[in-house]
Order: sequence, then C-alpha cells, then structure tokens
Amino acid sequence: MFDVCVIGAGPAGLSAALWCDELGLRTVVLERRDEIGGQLLWIHNRIKNHLGAQAANGREMRDCFAHGIERARFELRTEVEVKQSHLGEKRVELQNGERIEARSMIIATGLRRRILDVPGEAEFAGRGMMESAARDRELFAGRDVCVVGGGDSAVENALLLAEVCRNVSIIHRGKAFRARPQFIERLSQSPRIRVYLQSRVERITGNAEVEAVSFFNGESFGAMELNVSGVLARIGYEPNTEMFDNELKLNSEGYIAVSSDGETNVQDVFAVGDVANPLAPTISGAVGAGATAAKVISARRINRSTLV
Repeated sequence: MFDVCVIGAGPAGLSAALWCDELGLRTVVLERRDEIGGQLLWIHNRIKNHLGAQAANGREMRDCFAHGIERARFELRTEVEVKQSHLGEKRVELQNGERIEARSMIIATGLRRRILDVPGEAEFAGRGMMESAARDRELFAGRDVCVVGGGDSAVENALLLAEVCRNVSIIHRGKAFRARPQFIERLSQSPRIRVYLQSRVERITGNAEVEAVSFFNGESFGAMELNVSGVLARIGYEPNTEMFDNELKLNSEGYIAVSSDGETNVQDVFAVGDVANPLAPTISGAVGAGATAAKVISARRINRSTLV
C-alpha cells in the first residue's frame, strides 16, 4: 500500500512525486514508456519560457528534471502499462498482473498528437512522415514538403521548413488559420509557402518513401494532389484518458474535469498537467499543478491523522 500512486512521468507527474517525497508520502510513479519525460521528448525547439531554467530542447530539459529527482526516495517504474483502473478503490492493475494500491491517485498521463488517420500515414512513418521541422528539416532541404494544420504549431513548423525547403504547402481544413497574427504575417511574406484552405487530406502515397499527398479542396470543390517528399501533421492534441472515461468526469473535449486544486469527481483522485488543462498547457503549469496536488494530499493526511 502506497500513500500516493502517480500515473505518468512527465513534468506534472515528476513534480507531484518530488513534492510527495518531500512531504513524507510513500509514492510510486508508473510510466509506460522506457524513459521519463513525457511530452518533453517531443520538443525540438529551444525552451526559453520556463522560469529558472532554459534548454536547447525538451530532452535537455528532461535531463535537468531527471537530475532534480536523483536523490528522491519515491519508487519509479518505467515500461509498465496500466491495464485497468479502479479509482474509487484507489487501485490499478498492470499488464503483468500486478496490482498497485494507494490512498490517493494522481493522473498525469498527458496528451498525444492527433493523427490524420488516412491511408499511408502509418505506412510511411520514418519514410517521409516528419516528426518535427526543427529535428527533420535538414533531411528535406531543397525539396518540396507539406504541413497539415492551421494553428501555431503548424504555421511555425511551415516557417521553419521554408528556410531550407524549395516549396512548403500548408493544407488546412478551416477557412482561416488559428495561429497567432505574427505567424500569419510572416507566412504571407514567404514566397516559398503555398496555402490550401478548406482542404482535407485523403491519402499519402509513394513507393519506398513519400511521393505525394492527395486532398479534397473545398474552395475549388475538387480533388488535388501535390508531389512532396515529406509530410508533417500538426492538427492538435487529444488527452490520454481512455482508461478513465468510465470513472472520471470529462469535459466535451475529453480532458479530465478538475477542481481548482486538481481533484477529480472521485475523492482523493487528482489529475494534473496537460491531461486536465485544455486552455493553457505549459511546462510551468504542469509542474505547478503537480506540486499543488501533492500539497493537498499531504494536508488531508495530516488533518485525518489529527482527527483520529
């Protein structure tokens, strides 16, 4: 029996575990990947807005976090998959058959990138489907590429690719971009970027590598095809909440609904970080939410022991 079980070892989960350890709570952290860091490992750009620390990329920031927990006494388990949760009983069952019980639970399972879910996307992973412009753009220098999406991330990645690629096409299903004005202004000034609005990707094709992307253009009401060597999808994120949707209250977008201190509709079960923050997902916000949940759990434990 643990005092606290934390599910997820990204910034929010690690912050919660560190504070739980500081407050004398026996804690276990469960991470399904083979390394800690969560969504930090997706960040390939420089991190300049986390107060007190800067990093060349998310992995460097992750290493900074890892150094910060080196002396912590909580139990960290990687490559463990939660098969089923029983949050009312504060218990989870792992894929290996083991049961983990705790007095309180903290869910920090984060987000995942939305996929296009079209033929060719999975088949060409690593063979033309890009993960990040910052990481992959030199591989596509001088070639034609395509970015799918209309928010900040899509436009920013398109601008980065336009610095080295011959042509960059942006395919966006909306009538207008959702990106911040300064990004859109830079977009309009780039001679290498072509924009296709009201368009929906239907297929990615090629032989050994990506060679073309097919889409339906709503402005011309016709099918179109672009010859490209690379495709980068940036169409948003969705929370990792499937295993909890029968137990926890979710909002209309699937994020876990929480109180101001991070507690869910199940007593002593908290959700922290991006999985419960659709409006302002940030590293700093995740770290703060993890610390808050740990403090609330500790305070309740003290109050209950006093009452006894």
